[in-house]
Amino acid sequence: MFCDEVIDVLEPIAAGELTPEGRIADHLATCPNCAGSLERARMVERLLRQRPAPKPPPQFTAHTLGRVRRARWRSDQLLDVGFNLGIAAIVMGVLAAIWAVLHRSGLTAVSNDAIELFGSGLLTFARRVAPVVPLYAGATALLATALGIWWWAERDTA
Repeated sequence: MFCDEVIDVLEPIAAGELTPEGRIADHLATCPNCAGSLERARMVERLLRQRPAPKPPPQFTAHTLGRVRRARWRSDQLLDVGFNLGIAAIVMGVLAAIWAVLHRSGLTAVSNDAIELFGSGLLTFARRVAPVVPLYAGATALLATALGIWWWAERDTA
């Protein structure tokens, strides 16, 4: 066993969290440097246990939790922005690919005609519907008023 391997476990052994066994115990018995390091670590542990723990300042827990929440919120916000930018890039790529396919295949001329036909049909539909819009708006307002009065009356009885 090498000293590097023992150094990794010196602190848990000094704190009493780990018992040296097997190769580690053999190495500590034969290596004066590692045995001295273990003794110094045990002395530091004893000194730390004798020293009283300072009392936290007032509102320590509230301030610490607030800082943790803010840090977490910031990281969540950065993650959200990154995700949204990624989605936007994918959507833009898909739209560019669709436009390229339409442009290369000659379907843009057909699609322009379809858009013009749809626009003229929409204009004809709007001209036919325009005279009855006030009637439907009035009927909708009347229905909303009736439902509002009904809700108000039922609210008082409950």
